[in-house]
Amino acid sequence: MSGTTVLVAGASIAGPALAHWLVRRGAEVTVVERAPELRPGGQAVDARGVTKEVIRRMGLDAAVRAARTETAGAYTVDADGAVLETFRADDDGGDGYISEIEILRGDLSRVLYDDTRDDVEYIFDDRIAELTQDTDGVDVVFASGARRRFDLVIGADGLHSALRAMVFGPREEFIRHLGRALAFYSVPNEFGIDRWLVDFQESGRSAGLRPLPDATQAMAMFSFPAADLDVDYRDVAAQKRLLRERMAGMGWLTARILEHLDDTPDFYLDQVAQVVMDRWSSGRVGLLGDAAFSSSPLSGQGTGLALVGAYLLAGELAAADWDPAVGFARYEALMRPYVEANQEIGRLHARSLEVPGPDSEPSPDFTGEWFAELIDRALNGVDLPDYAGVPDSRSTTAPTTSSAAVR
Repeated sequence: MSGTTVLVAGASIAGPALAHWLVRRGAEVTVVERAPELRPGGQAVDARGVTKEVIRRMGLDAAVRAARTETAGAYTVDADGAVLETFRADDDGGDGYISEIEILRGDLSRVLYDDTRDDVEYIFDDRIAELTQDTDGVDVVFASGARRRFDLVIGADGLHSALRAMVFGPREEFIRHLGRALAFYSVPNEFGIDRWLVDFQESGRSAGLRPLPDATQAMAMFSFPAADLDVDYRDVAAQKRLLRERMAGMGWLTARILEHLDDTPDFYLDQVAQVVMDRWSSGRVGLLGDAAFSSSPLSGQGTGLALVGAYLLAGELAAADWDPAVGFARYEALMRPYVEANQEIGRLHARSLEVPGPDSEPSPDFTGEWFAELIDRALNGVDLPDYAGVPDSRSTTAPTTSSAAVR
């Protein structure tokens, strides 16, 4: 054991994934989460390209695949429900519009938590209230009043990261809005949704339904232009009013889906935004996942960036013998080109959804060779060192199709 103590803020996906690798590299890990428990449900997230190799190295391939949504593909439809276009989950080798490995955010979070909870100290319903660092460590005061000292602190607390604001500056310095908002919530499956996602688009807006592992439920999905959005991301009542206003008059099944808005237990709405920073660390404090480099849901790669970033961050810190200056610098050097490719995908997707106006830029031409090259960089454009000389407490050669791989 290295004896290095690490505090991770956030227990969604990036935080528990980082905890997995930090423990394997010999660190003692505490994860603090402001929510009272793991948050269930949420939007479907995907594993594409090199991310699938990271999951395999974690020994979690079987567990992740067992929790998949099993979505067969997606249809785009007109207002009458007639199919306009079909996308299948096995398109592009499973890395297409609908990924071969697609899982609800909450289900992936549960897989990662179950994998790490015996080796990691999880503290729920608490948060970092104050933080002071020196050359040897970081003193942390929690909202509960507890005081602890750690060697390193990592913020994996999402787009609206409180740790980022505390250490690096106001959120406005780093958030880049892409001019849209997304909303998700579960509804009773009275719409006949089977294994196919259904999406309707009209005037720059979209409404959709997707299957869930519980066939009695479906996930409602909405997207709309929102360059002027100014709603507190914690004010759910105001968010629901906004969604009703922005989706008013939209065809297909939209009105029926909105009838369930007040009954859903898991409503989520937020702006589509990216986080752009010139550095992801300051002294002994670093950032990971959306807190550091959100690419937005429009990239389809937020989960991939979190999982790949967790692997590289833990590996580089351990390879640097836990020297934060060296470890953080190498992690950033490896990740940044991969991040930038995925952020470019997100920006291009946002532009393609805009309703053309007289002064609009032409929509991107996605048929060119340049786009195929960009997609490849976004899926596979990062090297995964094997860290052969770095401690690893868990064998990576266990068969990933047996229960032994899950633990």
